[in-house]
Amino acid sequence: MMDERYTEGYNEESKESQEAGQQAGAAGYMDYTEAGSAVPEKKLKKAKKSKNAPKGPMSMKKRWAVLVAMALVFGAVAGGTAFGVNVAASQVYNRKAAENGISNTETVSGTDSTDSTGTVAQVAENAMPSLVTISTMSVEEMRSFFGGTQEYEVEGAGTGVIVGKNDTELLIATNNHVVEGADSLSVGFVDETAVEGQIKGTDATNDLAVVAVKLSDISSDTMGQIKIATIGDSDELVLGEQVVAIGNALGYGQSVTSGYVSALDRNLQISSDNGTTNTYTGLIQTDAPINSGNSGGALLNMKGELIGINQAKSSTTQSGTTVDGIGFAIPINKAQESLQNLMNQTTREKVDESQASYLGIQGTDVSSEASQMYGMPTGVAVSAVVEDGPAAQAGMLAGDIITGFDGRTITGMSQLQDVLQYYASGETVEVTVQRTDQGEYKEQTVSVTLGSASDAQTETMQK
Repeated sequence: MMDERYTEGYNEESKESQEAGQQAGAAGYMDYTEAGSAVPEKKLKKAKKSKNAPKGPMSMKKRWAVLVAMALVFGAVAGGTAFGVNVAASQVYNRKAAENGISNTETVSGTDSTDSTGTVAQVAENAMPSLVTISTMSVEEMRSFFGGTQEYEVEGAGTGVIVGKNDTELLIATNNHVVEGADSLSVGFVDETAVEGQIKGTDATNDLAVVAVKLSDISSDTMGQIKIATIGDSDELVLGEQVVAIGNALGYGQSVTSGYVSALDRNLQISSDNGTTNTYTGLIQTDAPINSGNSGGALLNMKGELIGINQAKSSTTQSGTTVDGIGFAIPINKAQESLQNLMNQTTREKVDESQASYLGIQGTDVSSEASQMYGMPTGVAVSAVVEDGPAAQAGMLAGDIITGFDGRTITGMSQLQDVLQYYASGETVEVTVQRTDQGEYKEQTVSVTLGSASDAQTETMQK
């Protein structure tokens, strides 16, 4: 996916980073590479999307992680496509045959009767109908050479895997960082046709998302060629087992790589641009090349079964030494519950400006330092509640930490603001908050009837 914004040591204000983004834009794609600068406390730092030219006990595992201290790059290629954080239609995550005319991918076996697996070519051929390319467009602000900021359209590219469908939608699994911040997106199928897609749901904590495509937008010819991925069992993976990775490398289209399971149950910590830090646990490590644009693609066993969602690659160590052959994928067994929840959400579209809503709080992200030092949950810390506003009327208090909104996990203020764009004033939603009780945070749910953003602006002007 050309959404490759996860690199270590990225400095938004550095001249070198801006020049690199301009050069990548001129080339028409962004290669996700590691900046190579040291990271405080050996944390991995999320890099920004690369940009196109503007259009207007210490276990052995932990010791290994500390020694390597790898800089990770999410396998997304940044470019430009905006999409919204849509929230999902009801669906069923189906491991068996798909209904309504879309079959599952076939499993493969070797030519020898004693061999239950196939070749890389067989795996790729059978799995390719379940793979899609995802192109996104978003708007980002960059500092102008003369001061101030200017908005630019930024293209991105990634990958997705068809994992299910409901009565009206085809459901595609991908990474959250592939679609995060997008204003629009398109989905490309195996026959090279493309249609508009919507974000059905996102799970930033696990870096997962589900994209929905209306079945009515897919031609009958395309419907006859696409398939739903056959799901495997990632718990059965063993070290040294051969695997195949497929993804939209560099935004050029689907490419196939092969390697082996290098390690299991790896934990990674990656910091985002807004300062929040996510720890991803239980990942599959593989030496099958996972390049920029591969994010959200398929990691397959040699039966052709989906056993992981490709997520990130490493490029350098903390000292700047180049690292090859280290990529990571989310095990499908770990991802299934999250994907099911996302598929059961209602797909939404951004509301008109006249219907824009507001929650009525002032908040800030809970920093990773505060989370670790004080045991605070990750989310939005409410610093103030607007008097008689929607949140106040629902019983929300200053000091609460918002961790969920209408079934979605909330990890930061920017995400909460993005989600609100899909809800109209007057709607009542369930908001999950963590509130201290005798020194411990306890989860509560409050029902908030959202207010009108225009009313909030009028009240502010009158004060």
